[in-house]
Amino acid sequence: MIDDFVQNPKSPKYHVKKFLSTIAEELKGKIVLDIPAGNGATTEILQELGCKVEAFDLFPEYFMLDTVHCERANILENIPRIDSYADFVICQEGMEHFSDQLKVLKELNRVLKKGGRLLITTPSYSNLKSKLSYLLFESEYFNKFMPPNEIESIWMSQESGTGEIYHGHIFLTGIQRLRILAKLAGFKISKINFMRLSKTSLLLFPLFYPFIVLSSYITYFKTLKKHNDVGREIFKEQLKININPKVLLDQGIFVLFEKENELNTLTFSGAHHKAFNEIM
Repeated sequence: MIDDFVQNPKSPKYHVKKFLSTIAEELKGKIVLDIPAGNGATTEILQELGCKVEAFDLFPEYFMLDTVHCERANILENIPRIDSYADFVICQEGMEHFSDQLKVLKELNRVLKKGGRLLITTPSYSNLKSKLSYLLFESEYFNKFMPPNEIESIWMSQESGTGEIYHGHIFLTGIQRLRILAKLAGFKISKINFMRLSKTSLLLFPLFYPFIVLSSYITYFKTLKKHNDVGREIFKEQLKININPKVLLDQGIFVLFEKENELNTLTFSGAHHKAFNEIM
């Protein structure tokens, strides 16, 4: 094993490995893209599970696995594969680094087959600790780091010579925002997994959870009334996510998406279209 973190329950790699092991039979022989592949730890797991795994990263010089070639790729520009190519894509701890997450999700849609699945893990802005930290500091970590800045949040490879910048945790997101961006890119949530308990969130939970539940239900019913019950299932899905204790207590986000639509077939017939004079 090239990375001991896959054995550490505090690491997302551990939880990704655990989940992949439960669907090993489904993945065997399937084309799986690992992007960004990092040091190759998850690529190695996928290879051991019998997948046809292909690795991509902005800085492949840090890829350590000898048995798989890691291709250089900027996911914001293009993944060098044809449309509807892969059965499964893993984007592990990558979304928080991408400046245009919708564009990334659309590119992942392009390379996935219809019904293919996308696994995303990313630090969470949805747990209570992060919500409080953002309120106080606009920072991911409570009383630990300054907000994202140009000293700590700009990473780049000196070895690649490409001049590419690898952004740190500048573009952190919450699960509700990730959900709507995924919807706009043709995905639906298939499963939300719990990874690791945030102890600070647990301490905050008894104080804030009743207010979250009450305010969420009030907003839900007001929204239904406003839209005359149109979109009830959508609002109900959002409500369930908003009051889900696992979401509020999880250190990170672990979501399995399914490709529901091709980009050129996306429609939002239930959308409430406003005239520009209503918006301005």
